Amino acid sequence: MSFSYEYARAAVAVDCVVFGLDEKDLKVLLIQRKLQPFQHTWALPGGFVRLDETLDEAARRELEEEAGVSEIYLEQLYTFGALDRDPRERVVTIAYYALAKLSDHRIRAATDAMGVGWFSLDDLPKLAFDHAEIVARAHERLRGKVRYAPVGFELLPPRFSLTQLQRLYEIILGTELDKRNFRKKILSLDLVVETDEVEQGVRHRAARLYRFDRRKYDRLAKQGFELSI
Repeated sequence: MSFSYEYARAAVAVDCVVFGLDEKDLKVLLIQRKLQPFQHTWALPGGFVRLDETLDEAARRELEEEAGVSEIYLEQLYTFGALDRDPRERVVTIAYYALAKLSDHRIRAATDAMGVGWFSLDDLPKLAFDHAEIVARAHERLRGKVRYAPVGFELLPPRFSLTQLQRLYEIILGTELDKRNFRKKILSLDLVVETDEVEQGVRHRAARLYRFDRRKYDRLAKQGFELSI
């Protein structure tokens, strides 16, 4: 015996806020829409969920198809379901935020995107749909989470200086941190490991480079550990 629903159903989509970091500010990855609605307008990478894939699979597929981005930290953020958020039909979107090292990805526009690029979070163009609201919610989540989980390390190269690490926190949190107190706190957590490498090609005195010890963090996290910065 077969059954069918007697009521109309909303379409389900995914949208991804991908953050990247350079020396000056936090970046957001945007695609330029090729099709209506909002043709030629900048938007978040995303699209409709297929019947034969999970939400996470849909998010990763859309990032690969529209921007050429893969193998990145991805976490579900929030569900947006305002009645008028899409002029075509009733669409509920599950938003994700992702963290990417800028140097790791050669972004490229594909499928229904006519352009792709990194934009400063503080200077975004007008965005399609309710994507400005989604970006704001993702930034709020990132600022909260970076205080108690090491997600920020996803934005850094494998080897980094303590100055780079401090600058990452200052950019995400939007505030200056005391250098001495920050380093004392970070080193006391015993989660960064000093290497025998130093910065290359810098005019100032080359700083020692460190790496993040993820396995040690994973062990501590199971015990209820928090990276409170």
